[in-house]
Amino acid sequence: MKQRNHRLPKERKVPERDKLHGQHFLQDRELILEMIGIAGIRTTDTVVDIGAGAGAITLLLAKKAGKVLAVENDPVLAAALRRRTGELRHITVVEKDFAITRLPQEPFCVVANIPFYMTTAILTRLLDSPAEAFQRAVLIVAHGAAKGFTARRIRSARLLAWRMWFDIKLAKVVPRHRFSPPPSVDAALLHIRRKSSPPVPLQHRARFIALAEYGLRYPDLPIHEALKGIFTPPQLKQLLRAVGADRNDPICRLNERQWGIVFHTMIAHVERHRWPARRK
Repeated sequence: MKQRNHRLPKERKVPERDKLHGQHFLQDRELILEMIGIAGIRTTDTVVDIGAGAGAITLLLAKKAGKVLAVENDPVLAAALRRRTGELRHITVVEKDFAITRLPQEPFCVVANIPFYMTTAILTRLLDSPAEAFQRAVLIVAHGAAKGFTARRIRSARLLAWRMWFDIKLAKVVPRHRFSPPPSVDAALLHIRRKSSPPVPLQHRARFIALAEYGLRYPDLPIHEALKGIFTPPQLKQLLRAVGADRNDPICRLNERQWGIVFHTMIAHVERHRWPARRK
């Protein structure tokens, strides 16, 4: 059976007019303050605003945070933002694509209204390297994407890896009419927070991802089928008892805690030559 490359939850295709404008501007002061409150921003925090636009979020962040890094790739918007924030020395405007922006080396947070079509790329930049300084975020994303990232069934190895080290929650649905121009879909607040006690220690991340890629290559397979190449029948029986699952449950139903048990059971009881290696 040929292995499938399961990707992150599919984002809704963004209409070309949405990509052309790039950003749907948020001028809703109440909603921005709610985002800052959910993120728990303090005067000691360094905060990044991705796609800062005219500065609606940036300027309110500046009243709470110790440092604000406003990233805006559009030269006209970046110039206008510099004029508005020129006297505020704790705000730095970076006129650059976020993909190539150097992120703070000290612990930092993100509060941002990001372009919907860049959601996966931005999350990949923030969450793919949990050993780095990113701590937490509140992001405005498309509602459909938020539902995919927080779904009960985890079908993507990358999404599982993100959720092993970060809590990802859909905090609130935001109707499209609260933006200018309004997007073609409703939005949502996505709350991301680094876990204080992840199910798998960070130093084992590469080994865990190899297990996740192996186990989720066919996410609808029964657990006993998906993992039989790693665990012997007696080991599988004990494992199923430990995770509290039926052998015929699809492996995509395992949550982060259960995947942690699978990993630690493999390390403790499975011979090393049976451990899966990362796919190239």
